[in-house]
Amino acid sequence: MADGPLIGISTYLEAGARWGVWELEAALLPAGYPRLVQRAGGLAVMLPPDAPEHASAAVARLDGLVIAGGPDVEPVHYGAEPHPRTGPPARARDAWELALIDAALAARVPLLGICRGMQLLNVALGGTLVQHIDGHAEVVGVFGHHPVKPVPGTRYAAAVPEETFVPTYHHQAVDHLGTGLVASAHAADGTVEALELPSADGWVLGVQWHPEMGDDLRVMQALVEAAASPTRPSAVS
Repeated sequence: MADGPLIGISTYLEAGARWGVWELEAALLPAGYPRLVQRAGGLAVMLPPDAPEHASAAVARLDGLVIAGGPDVEPVHYGAEPHPRTGPPARARDAWELALIDAALAARVPLLGICRGMQLLNVALGGTLVQHIDGHAEVVGVFGHHPVKPVPGTRYAAAVPEETFVPTYHHQAVDHLGTGLVASAHAADGTVEALELPSADGWVLGVQWHPEMGDDLRVMQALVEAAASPTRPSAVS
């Protein structure tokens, strides 16, 4: 892979996006995501929302997958009623990204979930979420920072062995872990800040913070290295 592995990143539809003389629905992704993939040595491709039945075909063409941050996961997916602070559902996005996660797990395509993406990974494997916590999004529309401590012996700790300050903006968090997942980093208040599947189940990691808003490339570099590994099946050409 002289040009770097192909890393797909989920996007979302937004009504009323504006550029030039136009105001139209658009498939959007904050530029920090593809830039982070590129800086880490990968080739970034954006995945617009599609029918869930197309997820396997899309993932088959990728070397790695990133599920990006975004709105709250609809509580129906983990058997809960909506909390008053839970945002409106994004049903089409939930369905598409859950299908992408299922396809990546089935095909053993390296997978990184970021913020909502980590929460959705947990839900996809049968876990639940805390629908509101304080202290991780203190100012509306402004990323904060707090320390995250790795759990020794985990994949995350192998990539980032020391405690680091990370860019954060979320009001929900992982509650009960999904089947097979282990916590691999925590915030000072005990919030699960990273989770992963054991290496025998492929390269699967989720982080609660937003690495695309910082300068630390190590998490994305770990995904890119896994996606480029000659020991995993090649993507369809």
